[in-house]
Amino acid sequence: MANFDLNDDSVVCIVGSGAGGGTLGNELAQRGVKVVILEAGGRHEIADFVNDEWASFAQLAWKDTRTTSGTWRVHQDFPNLPAWIVKAVGGSTTHWAGASLRFQEHEFKTRTTYGALPGANLHDWPITLAEMEPYYAKAEFKMGVTGTNDIPRLPGNNNFKVLAAGAKKLGYTEVHTGNMAINSQPRDGRGACQQIGFCFQGCKSGGKWSTLYTEIPKGEATGNLEVRPNAMVVRIEHDESGKVNGVVYADASGALHKQKARVVAVAGNSIESPRLLLNSASAKFPDGLANSSGQVGRNYMRHMTGSVYATFEKPVHMYRGTTMAGIVRDEARLDTKRGFVGGYELETLSLGLPFMAAFLDPGAWGRSFTSALDMYANMAGMWIVGEDMPRETNRVTLDPVVKDKNGMPVASVHFDDHPNDVAMRNHAYTQGAAIYNAVGATQTFPTPPYPSTHNLGTNRMSANARDGVVNKYGQTHDIKNLFVSDGSQFTSGGAENPTLTIVSLAIRQAETMAGMMSRGEI
Repeated sequence: MANFDLNDDSVVCIVGSGAGGGTLGNELAQRGVKVVILEAGGRHEIADFVNDEWASFAQLAWKDTRTTSGTWRVHQDFPNLPAWIVKAVGGSTTHWAGASLRFQEHEFKTRTTYGALPGANLHDWPITLAEMEPYYAKAEFKMGVTGTNDIPRLPGNNNFKVLAAGAKKLGYTEVHTGNMAINSQPRDGRGACQQIGFCFQGCKSGGKWSTLYTEIPKGEATGNLEVRPNAMVVRIEHDESGKVNGVVYADASGALHKQKARVVAVAGNSIESPRLLLNSASAKFPDGLANSSGQVGRNYMRHMTGSVYATFEKPVHMYRGTTMAGIVRDEARLDTKRGFVGGYELETLSLGLPFMAAFLDPGAWGRSFTSALDMYANMAGMWIVGEDMPRETNRVTLDPVVKDKNGMPVASVHFDDHPNDVAMRNHAYTQGAAIYNAVGATQTFPTPPYPSTHNLGTNRMSANARDGVVNKYGQTHDIKNLFVSDGSQFTSGGAENPTLTIVSLAIRQAETMAGMMSRGEI
């Protein structure tokens, strides 16, 4: 296994080991590029995962304090933003549900398609679906996405059967168990899904794709990839010319080290990545790295989300089987007659009883709340995920007061729903309840968005340097050897779960980066 010297300035240093960073690291290693991945959290293998919601959250989640502001309900209920973003090797690919959907063509062209929507900072991506399709295909094959490459879809559990029956009664037609990066049959040296549930707690069977036990071990096997866990990056440094030349990180004891690097790629998620760029301000870059546009941290998106749960006369046991193997895609279409631009997906979802109590209606009490919990075994549930609007004022900044244990300002997240988000959520609540009512629900429960979902934007792609942070390859406009490799580079959020697109962009970025390195361009 590789062990690179801190003074080896020929390496690519990647900050973060999740869908973007872990994939990029393996792809570069396979091409013979030396890579060091710095991961803030520890390394927990499959055997370490615990099928218990609270214990798993304590083991994997990024629990460092963040602060919030804005009119979003999260600020009221969860002001310290205890985000279910993973701080561990593999990043949130250990925790994600596995849904793997391609963006639609119009979602790469939101400014052209939606026009100048008041209050939204819309721009077209500098890439198109046609450009992305070959990389989507590579990602689907790599991840073993069901419904592609002749891979059969997963079987439907009771939660899906309730959703599907109601959806078909309403006339929905695109209803199935999804395109999931979860093995429906043995593949890539891993077994098939065992339908044991607990998908958010880390897959105990290894059937779900995660960089922890797919990309990273393959990269390590080449001898070109080293992963350093418990390495919290505090800043990126540069030389007099402005080229980045290394990354300073704190180890588990708090001691600081500098890993020199030829290229740096930031893949720490859409909250921590802009925080790192802002915390790396210097005399040459007083507003933070790659921030000549002032767009670092801006245009924060988290998807328009919410949930609908329903109780029935007979048991459903929604928690049995794959958590999110079930989807209704009809509402993801572009149809402004509904009163909003963009669209949304309806996906099966179950929370365990403790998390259900926490999120059903935060702060609630009384008969309706307790009756819902009493009927837990008879409950079905779905999650709403839709395209929210990027806004310059929705942003990640550095808290002026609160600092982490290394003395660095923590991320402060401000968010206000755009009116389009509210209209879409209300439509989705209505349709979700109608699905369950169509098959005899005794009661439906619309629930507010959770504290953290799909964090996107904040270092977005743009054709013009004044409009964003990175170009079409994730290379920062300002610094040629500094890249962004996670969901923060998204220009818009689309209606789809983002991981497949993050992985596809990482494959494409590795191809581009390796070519630039071989030509001496970076």
